[in-house]
Amino acid sequence: MRNRSGISGVASSPVLVGAVTVLIVIVAVFLAYNANNGLPFVSTYDLKARVPNADALVKGNDIRIGGVRVGTVRSVVPVQLENGEYAAELTLRLDKNAEPLPVDSTITVRPKSALGLKFLQITPGDSDEGFEAGETIPVASAKPEPVDIDEFFDMFDEETRTSIRRNLAGFGNALAGRGPQLNEAFGALSRAVVSGQPILRRIVEPNTNFAGFWRSLEALAATVAPVAETQAAMFVALDRTFAAFARVSRPYIQETIEKGPETLDEVNADLPAVRPFLRNSARFFTALRPGVKALAETSPVIADSLHAGIPVLNASPVLNNQLEPTAQALVDFQEAPGVMNGLDLLTDTNQILKPTLRYIAPTQTVCNYITLTFENLTLSTGGNNNAGHWLSFISFSPPEGPNAESAPSSAPANGPTGKNHLHYNPYPKTAAPGQGNVCEAGNEAYTPGKTVIGNAPDLLGTKTREEVNK
Repeated sequence: MRNRSGISGVASSPVLVGAVTVLIVIVAVFLAYNANNGLPFVSTYDLKARVPNADALVKGNDIRIGGVRVGTVRSVVPVQLENGEYAAELTLRLDKNAEPLPVDSTITVRPKSALGLKFLQITPGDSDEGFEAGETIPVASAKPEPVDIDEFFDMFDEETRTSIRRNLAGFGNALAGRGPQLNEAFGALSRAVVSGQPILRRIVEPNTNFAGFWRSLEALAATVAPVAETQAAMFVALDRTFAAFARVSRPYIQETIEKGPETLDEVNADLPAVRPFLRNSARFFTALRPGVKALAETSPVIADSLHAGIPVLNASPVLNNQLEPTAQALVDFQEAPGVMNGLDLLTDTNQILKPTLRYIAPTQTVCNYITLTFENLTLSTGGNNNAGHWLSFISFSPPEGPNAESAPSSAPANGPTGKNHLHYNPYPKTAAPGQGNVCEAGNEAYTPGKTVIGNAPDLLGTKTREEVNK
């Protein structure tokens, strides 16, 4: 009875009931006010995180993993990084069930609504290691960089909007009045799609490596990316070039294109006839190349010859006047009896002497022996030296010894003194065929202490005219 009276006493007290009600309301308001910051007496998993830009993220914003709220942002303060740049440091209060967060997790500040409200998105990684409570998620984990709705709309600036309007007007003008053609095009496209299905199936087969094509295309794009500015400059230059073409497109380029087929027909008809000429010209210029190369070296001589030829050309009319009677005399001589027989005999004589002349001619043309012989005879018998006609009285003493040249001998001189050695060559090389243009006579070297009979083993020279030229 007393208990009932006690309960009824409390319930019957308006002051006490009002006080309890006010207390309950205060507790409910307190819990509701701090609901975003976490309930009291509930353990949490606290971390710090750094992002390049907090981007309107404020205290109390949600932290979500996979779209589920797992905590709140406790504070946002600016910090200076080691490289001197500034970033935002966030204090995170996460639920215990999110612990531990893998160290390769990423964080992104994302918009919660179009009005600018943000939240922090955490994408857990797959690392076996996790952040300890109180550790800091580095700024390198803040990726990818988000794009806000205002940044998206900022790309539609006045210039872009004007260009879009012009494009729409151009597309509209291009499509206006072309409904039937578009219908035909869509019908043909439908047939092309049906016909292309087998080809597409073959393309996407694993053995075609279609994915490798796109990877290669990606690598190509990455290679071209560093020269994007250069390519942009190239397109600007191309724009100027095509603008210049546009100014002369009509009537000049248009007429050129119109006359192009007729020109090509004429070229196709003429090329077979021109081809032999071009082939012969190619051979001619190939053969002419060594001469042109040598012309660079001989051009001074040719220039001197041309200068020297001017007086000759001036005197050539007198010679030309004399050539006509001379030629007539030659004709009369040719028609005289016995001339042809004499020429035939002369031809036969030349044929007989040809082998001999082949060996004798180099004696003069290469070695100059005949000229040197008569020149030496002239010098030896002339009076142009201090000794006079020395050939008539000069004498010399041959070396003495066994088989020496001063007395009869039974063998060639062969020592023992250094001067008593015979050097004799009855058939020296005179640049005849097979002798390699060697002028041996007069160029043999005397080898002391050695007997040499026949061609000398060493030649000191193959020229005989140098001293005479000097």
